[in-house]
This record gives sequence, C-alpha cells and structure tokens, in this order.
Amino acid sequence: MRILAIVPGGISDQLLFFPALEDIKRVYPNAEIGVVAEPKASPAYRVSKIVDTIIPFSFSAANSPSDWANLLGNVRDREYEVVLTTDLSWSMGLLLWLSGVPTRVTLEGTSAPYFYTRVLPDSAQSSHYQADRYHNLLSAIGIEGPTPALSVNVPEADLAWAKELRDRLGLKDGYVLMYPGPDTGSAEAGARFPVPSWQAVIKDFREKQPQMPIVLLQTEGSIPQINALRVGDDKLIVANAENLGQAAAVIAGADLLLTPDSYVMQLSTALKVFTLALFGKNKPAEMLPAAKGEETRFLGIASKTNLIADIPPETVLEKVWGG
Repeated sequence: MRILAIVPGGISDQLLFFPALEDIKRVYPNAEIGVVAEPKASPAYRVSKIVDTIIPFSFSAANSPSDWANLLGNVRDREYEVVLTTDLSWSMGLLLWLSGVPTRVTLEGTSAPYFYTRVLPDSAQSSHYQADRYHNLLSAIGIEGPTPALSVNVPEADLAWAKELRDRLGLKDGYVLMYPGPDTGSAEAGARFPVPSWQAVIKDFREKQPQMPIVLLQTEGSIPQINALRVGDDKLIVANAENLGQAAAVIAGADLLLTPDSYVMQLSTALKVFTLALFGKNKPAEMLPAAKGEETRFLGIASKTNLIADIPPETVLEKVWGG
C-alpha cells in the first residue's frame, strides 16, 4: 500500500504527526509512506525511519500554476492509494481530486468536502492534543484505538556527537538544558521569553543548585538570545546543534528542559525528558500529551496574554521548585 500524508506547518506539526505514521507502519508494515511538507519542516524526518519519500511544497507561499502542477505530478507519479491531509484549503482538495488517488481523507472544516472520499470530525475546536487530531484521520483506513506516544529515532552519528560534546564540556552527571528560542511559528518579539527573565531563572538555579551545570541549546532560532545571554556571563555552557538529530541527542542527556512551546519541546516529549514549557498563543492541552499515572514529566505554563514575554520568571521558578 502506498500512503501519502500532507502536513502543512512547521517542524512541530511534523513531529506531532509521527504517532499517526507509526500506527500506519504498525498495521501496514509493508506500506510505502510519503509526506508532503514545507521545506523548512522537512528536517523533522531526520529522526524518523518510517517515511520513504519527502515531497517539499511551500504551503504558505504564493504558489504559481507550475508549482501546483509539479506537486500534482509528484503525487500522480508515485501512484498513491491513500492520501491523508490536514490542509483544508479548496486548492488542495482540487489537486487531490485531480490526482486520481482512490482514497482521499481530510478533516471537517475543509472548504471543499466534495473533493474527498472521507471527511472526518475535527477536534481542533475542543483543545484536544494535536497528535490525537491527526491520528483520527486513520479511522478512514481501518486504524482505530489510542494514539501512540510520540517517539523519535535519533541517528547513531548524532548520539555519538552528543556524547563527545558532553565529554568535552564535562557534563558527565547531568545538566539543566534551556532553549531560549521563539515559540512555535512566531516571529514576534513577544514570542520569546525575554533575556532578563532568562537571566533571573539562571541566577536562581545557580543559587539553589550550584553543582548542576546549565546548558543553553543553540539552534538557528536561538542564536540572538544566546548571544545576548552570554554578554557578561562567561559561565554559560552552549551546545551548538547543527541539525535536528544533534538537538535531540543533547536533549536526551538532560535532567530537565526549560523551553518555549516549540519543536524542541516536542523532541523532549518524545524522549521522555522532564520538560517545563512556556506557552503563548497555543494551549498546553493542544501541544502536550495528557499526564498518565502519578509522574508528570511534561508541564506547561500558559501566558495570560498569549505572549510568552509576559510570563513572570517567578511563575516559572515556582513550577520548577514545586511551589
């Protein structure tokens, strides 16, 4: 069976689709799985062994007729039997109808339900976990039951790189990892936890746990904040991850991660690392799995103004120390 998933959005959206892909592979182990994703989001599949083909497509761009024709050609050439899409636009519905894929599945809210063979209820309006929402698409191909936990497969080369980094930095007994990047899909200043707030959190950690190293995770999105934090603070340790696999490997070795709602948070969730996440426009219930059992590994702090910048550092520290 050839199955295509069309997943607009960033890296977080791709990671949240992983449980659905995993269940497809469980039920149809010989399935050939393709994904259509934004070019900027395709690095997510570095930590997946399930997907056979990645088709880049800029959903958010002003696509020309030739762009749509290229996508249509890619879908037709691979002769997919099933397509699952979270793109609810009329244009995507038309393209999939023209593609001739026999089973075309989407969610309620699409502007073109008549182009699909199945339109399923959408839980987006109920603040449900996004991975559950995506997994619901699978009922159209006979896959029912609970959504599997998000998991990733970190390449051995990235794990080896992280081990060498920890040895070089002297991080043998664990560390607190902080990711001072923006929240999911935001470029606004208010989407970042401010430098003074990070400094207050770091200062408190040093006072309460002076032996615990604090490591800043550097990615392309966190460089400006890290540069600002390093001014006048030569004790900060920086782990520069050049790809998503390296970032995941650094996260895997942490005792605790402090991060905004971001793909870094999703990686931490997949790796079962204790995570304290700061939320702006999204709700914790939409982006984090529900707590199971007595131990809560993932905790979200929601901003009252929908801006992470407005979360007081005191609120963060109260959650860290269990206040």
